[in-house]
Amino acid sequence: MSTVLVVGLGQVGVRAARQLLDTPGIDRVLVGARDLGDAREIATALHDGAEALRFAPGESVPDGVDAVASAVPGEADVRVARAALRAGVPFASSADRDDTLRGLIALDEEAQSAGVRLVAGCGLAPGLSDVLVRHATGLFESVDEIQVARFGVAGPASVAESRRARSEPPYEWRDGAPMVDKRRGPQLVWFPEPVGARECEVVATGVDLLVRSNPDVPRITARLGEPPPRRLPLPGRRDPGLAWGSVRVELWGSQEGRRASVVYGVIERTAVATGTVLGVTAAWLAGASTSVGDAPASGAFGLGTVVKPVPFLAELAHRGVKAAAFEGVGVG
Repeated sequence: MSTVLVVGLGQVGVRAARQLLDTPGIDRVLVGARDLGDAREIATALHDGAEALRFAPGESVPDGVDAVASAVPGEADVRVARAALRAGVPFASSADRDDTLRGLIALDEEAQSAGVRLVAGCGLAPGLSDVLVRHATGLFESVDEIQVARFGVAGPASVAESRRARSEPPYEWRDGAPMVDKRRGPQLVWFPEPVGARECEVVATGVDLLVRSNPDVPRITARLGEPPPRRLPLPGRRDPGLAWGSVRVELWGSQEGRRASVVYGVIERTAVATGTVLGVTAAWLAGASTSVGDAPASGAFGLGTVVKPVPFLAELAHRGVKAAAFEGVGVG
């Protein structure tokens, strides 16, 4: 039986804790926050034995913890990761800010020295999108283009991170190097209903992780769309897609000597999908849900590199987060 510490008790962290409480083989879930009162309030709301803990990023991980699931933003996430490494405890993060992802991957050497596995990008995109990409690559003899797009936010912190990503210099991976094209504006991307068609901008977020796991693919692009600021609803003008999050993954390559495409999509409440991905990953790192991942190894990785796509996606589907293939022909 295993113990997992969940740090960051926003919408994603709370849902990750809920998933862990429902996982066979996880007998203790600690919910940590700077304010013990906040942690106790969340633990009480979760029921089922969640235990409150005062924990600030950078503080020592308590004894007896088998894995850490982090849902805190920015540099705080890296501080939690360093604390996990010092304690020799596996670590999973749902952070999606580009500099945070790079900071986590930069801990690779430390993680190897500590004999610890650190998994970055355990969210919707990067995260579930990377798993879908890995699954789709197995359908091709060779892949020449990967396009990932995400729409939706999980809460106030997620809104801030999304806006930051869209304001930073974007780039695509083209023929072995990052390429910046400032002239490009938003592109209309088709997601599963009820999200439908949404304008998405090219961003850098998650591209590095995709390149690490798909080094031979010549072109990799990530796009991000954000719902408009909430306003009072107008009669007859309600948009049902704004409450949802979605990811769309499109790959182009060679199948039986012909150029072909595969498109996968997922739709779910953004916080629900992200929290489920983070919870399942942390459970695996703690020794439960062992079928979803590859044999343990130390170092810092992206999610798409270390899990087995089919068992991982099946576990998510069992928990209500389902991926599907798009019918028809891609137009990218």
